[in-house]
Amino acid sequence: MSNLAFLSLIVTIFISTSNAISQCNGPCKTLDDCDGQLICMNGKCSDDPNLGTNICKNSPPSVPFPPPPRPPPPTTTNTCRPFGTVNCNGIHPIYRCSPPVTSSTPAQLTLNDFDSGINGGDLSSCDGKYHNNNERIVALSTGWFAGGSRCGKMIRIRTNSNWRTVMAKVVDECDSTMGCDAKHAFQSPCKNNIVDGSIAVWRALGLDTNLGNVTVTWSMV
Repeated sequence: MSNLAFLSLIVTIFISTSNAISQCNGPCKTLDDCDGQLICMNGKCSDDPNLGTNICKNSPPSVPFPPPPRPPPPTTTNTCRPFGTVNCNGIHPIYRCSPPVTSSTPAQLTLNDFDSGINGGDLSSCDGKYHNNNERIVALSTGWFAGGSRCGKMIRIRTNSNWRTVMAKVVDECDSTMGCDAKHAFQSPCKNNIVDGSIAVWRALGLDTNLGNVTVTWSMV
């Protein structure tokens, strides 16, 4: 063998030896020092607790890495405040806003007459028409009505008493900014958390219409 070939062999053995991969419990400094699915823990190649491998059966059990902490749940701040009051069958706050809409928005379900206009006041804000009370329809407080952007959209209403649900269409605004005039049938302003439903909505939820006001939750469909 020539001197050049012998020198090349020595260099090859040295390189392969210096890059040798450690087996179970072998010394290591980085993850690249360990073979296969082993990881470097405390200076030794060990099973990866996150993979659940059991290659190093005789190695002492390792403590799994703790999962990362969960982020805190988002907080919803209700910044809706009245912007004044009105003297209408007593002093009532008036609102341009409503509480934030979520996947389960707390509300008060009230009963409205959409047909004759006697109890509900003027024509529906969305289409300028009266509606049959056999339709599953609602009016929303001014903030939730959002300037008519929810007109014609469906919402899901759920009772807190019997957990029944019903889908209803938004056709009108329950005005939280004014009241006690002919347009509003001389009624007080709506509160800012009202879902004003037809009798068909109340019946679908199995509610007694004599109650007049029931706690519910609602969400967009």
